[in-house]
Amino acid sequence: MENWITRIVALMCAGGSTALFWMVGVFVAVPWREGRMLSLATVELQVIIIPLLLGLAVAWGALHIFAIADRDANPMIHAAIRVLLVIAAIAAIIGGMSWTQANFV
Repeated sequence: MENWITRIVALMCAGGSTALFWMVGVFVAVPWREGRMLSLATVELQVIIIPLLLGLAVAWGALHIFAIADRDANPMIHAAIRVLLVIAAIAAIIGGMSWTQANFV
């Protein structure tokens, strides 16, 4: 039972990191569409960098919590979880960008 509680907490952390990556996608969409990613204002840069760094930190924590729950499991399972978390992060960024494009064009 203890491992399932730990896995649920890790899934909650992974969901939070995915939400933060979605926020990155939302805030990147407008400068990306306007073609000015290399000339961002300081405030825009902060709005993009803060959720990105927090999302990376929370995802890193989620991976460590999964490792605690599955320390005796097959290493292939942990590798699959890492790959799925990276795919979820990329999908969340793309989803945030597409949501912004669909609602605010």
